[in-house]
Amino acid sequence: MGHDLPGGLNSFTTDRTLAWLVWKTMNSISRAVPEVALQAIRKLIAEQGFGPGDVLPSQRDLSVQLGVSRASLREALSSLSALGVISVQPGKGVFVQSPVELPGGDSTARWPFAAQASPLDIFQLRYALEGFAAGLAALMLSTDELDALEDNVAAMRNELRAGDFEAAARLDFDFHRRILLASGNQAMLNILTASAEIFLESQKLPFIRAERAMETWQEHRKILRALARRASGAAQKAMCEHVRNAALRTGIGFVAPASS
Repeated sequence: MGHDLPGGLNSFTTDRTLAWLVWKTMNSISRAVPEVALQAIRKLIAEQGFGPGDVLPSQRDLSVQLGVSRASLREALSSLSALGVISVQPGKGVFVQSPVELPGGDSTARWPFAAQASPLDIFQLRYALEGFAAGLAALMLSTDELDALEDNVAAMRNELRAGDFEAAARLDFDFHRRILLASGNQAMLNILTASAEIFLESQKLPFIRAERAMETWQEHRKILRALARRASGAAQKAMCEHVRNAALRTGIGFVAPASS
């Protein structure tokens, strides 16, 4: 077919086609220039000892120093601002708001699956797969499947109100599993099933910020409303936003490639 596949993937069987598609999507995400800039700015702040209140080099100087366009730099700064790391003050500059700890000293340092994939890797994989799955599910899910999702969302609200974040994380996992199942794509469901423990662990991470725990329920409710309307595009967008927001609540920022 004219494609050079990684890791000896040289025939278009179902499993190998899926592996190539996941590899290609993940490569495009992981190489996103704004994300490279985001991580480089975090490293700059940590290694050069910038503290709260300190002003960073001008955006023009940062753009030159990092070798990225001003547009990519602005996207990276926007994500860092959402994380509370920096504050962009028009006409004044970019100010550090909170210290930066490089990987190994952050809230994901006790991540038990470091040998297989980082939390960032998993959030990016979920972004790539689950947004697409939600779009499919909006077109295909049955009334019974929709009812089960509604019950799940209601149960999560109750668990969050009770402060049982372990139970809420299990419901979070089940919500996403049900959407993958409703999408009708068995290959994507198999990826989740094979890595269930890693996916579940990633869904526990956002609950480290108890004061923001209800945001997960609110985002699930938004996804559910789109699914109930059979609005494929809205469901896909809501799911992608949810995964990125969950990463941000964990302290992980990533910039998604622009839609074609």
